[in-house]
Amino acid sequence: MTITQDPWETLHTSALLGTDRRPLPATALPLADAVDQGDPATALLELAALAAVRRRAGALPVPADGPPGPPAAEDARPELPEPAARRLAVLLSGRTGGGTGAGGTLANLSELLPQWLATARASGLRPPTALIPGLLDAARARSELRADAVALAGPPGRWLAEQNPDWRFVLRTTAPELPQRPTDDRLWHEGLFAERVTHLTQLRRRDPAAGLELLRGTWSTERAEDRLLFLDALQDGLSPADEPFLEAALGDRSKNVRATAAELLSTLPGSALARRMAERARAAVRLADTGTHLLVTPPTACDAQMQRDGIAPKSPTGRGERAWWFGELVAAAPLSLWPESTGLTPGQLLALRVGDSIDETSSSWADDLREAWARAAVRQQDADWARALLGPAPAPVPSGRGARTRALRTTGAPAKLLAVLPPEERAVWTAAFITVHGLGEAFQLLGACATPWTPPLSTAVVTALARAAASGAYPWSHSGVLGMTERALAPETAAAVEELAAGAAPDSAWSETFSRLAGTLRFRAAMLAELAG
Repeated sequence: MTITQDPWETLHTSALLGTDRRPLPATALPLADAVDQGDPATALLELAALAAVRRRAGALPVPADGPPGPPAAEDARPELPEPAARRLAVLLSGRTGGGTGAGGTLANLSELLPQWLATARASGLRPPTALIPGLLDAARARSELRADAVALAGPPGRWLAEQNPDWRFVLRTTAPELPQRPTDDRLWHEGLFAERVTHLTQLRRRDPAAGLELLRGTWSTERAEDRLLFLDALQDGLSPADEPFLEAALGDRSKNVRATAAELLSTLPGSALARRMAERARAAVRLADTGTHLLVTPPTACDAQMQRDGIAPKSPTGRGERAWWFGELVAAAPLSLWPESTGLTPGQLLALRVGDSIDETSSSWADDLREAWARAAVRQQDADWARALLGPAPAPVPSGRGARTRALRTTGAPAKLLAVLPPEERAVWTAAFITVHGLGEAFQLLGACATPWTPPLSTAVVTALARAAASGAYPWSHSGVLGMTERALAPETAAAVEELAAGAAPDSAWSETFSRLAGTLRFRAAMLAELAG
């Protein structure tokens, strides 16, 4: 009996040994006549390609075992309009879909996907089923997309995640629009660490008391690094009911756990820790008898009680120890302490001169006090204090001798303070800042503003870009802001940007930049219109 060798095995052997040691046996390969055998290596590759097609053409389908489990739950949401569905396919693939700007280019479309997903989710629409796998693949690669992607994918997405391990993140992602699974404490006791953190976070959002009780049950057996992240999850639904647990955590073995517990307690103005910090802060800062200035007396030591309340005895920042202790206790004290104890508003307090209790003419503690108040305003989300620390929206000083613009007066992080204010007020303040100071220091402020930016803020940004182009600056000197504009500028500014592109020198860097930005704004306008339709 003659045994015919599989052509694929013959090719495989020749590839492993090399065609110089194992020539191609042409008689054993039915496809050999279809290739040029002048070069054995090239002939091997061509024969492999032909043999692969031949093998696939002869493959038979494997019998199906039937559907895997029950079908997905019904999704009653209306489906996306067809143009919006086509746009999603373009965004998922990264193609421009033929839409180009005046310069024939667009921004990186993957940067526009988050806005599309958030808008579609808010509209209560669902994507075509055929696009859900691509949507889940995108969310798997980019964690910031997951909440919106999972909500959009809906019940079909959850069903697919149960079949494909690559999409298991869907089962661990909270989507309020979807029915929640019953609480399963087995995941808390048996799951991976990331699954346990997600489980606790979701439970805290639904039932804060149940989440606290779950954590309390295993707290003593958890590792220090795990306790730290579990404690951080208590930010969701944080309330006075959590105070006894957090107060006990102040005695934890880990200094990082103690510090996190102290920070959480300091956001609860009525907590015992906040009262203790208030007493220390009252002793460190007082209004002079004349009422004209504040007197500062920083702590001279960091006692055991201060350390238990989260104040490290050694400064991790390189600052002087007394300045470090002073800043920590003032930042943790309730901001309501100061108006109540002095009868002054935040603005009036900030306007006072700051002196040392020993040398009342010294103002060496002014910056430390202001910075601590700024940290407290951010931690306690106090808009009145944030507004006072930022000061009024910047305005130009009238021209004349010594004329200059009013500088930003705060030693705290302006962007963090700005984020405490309502969205509309943030936009107004930032627009005024850009009008006066330009874009050089505006990147973080713009990042704190809600997107898309309001038309007035967008107009201020476009005007500042026009000034930058006219001044001879290069676009890459504002690359951070320009990258943000493609995602955040109001689409209505597209016409103004197109005018800037037309007015720029042909083939210049600014011409290309403005053309790209205008094309992207037109793309976003069409994208939002399709979702609205």
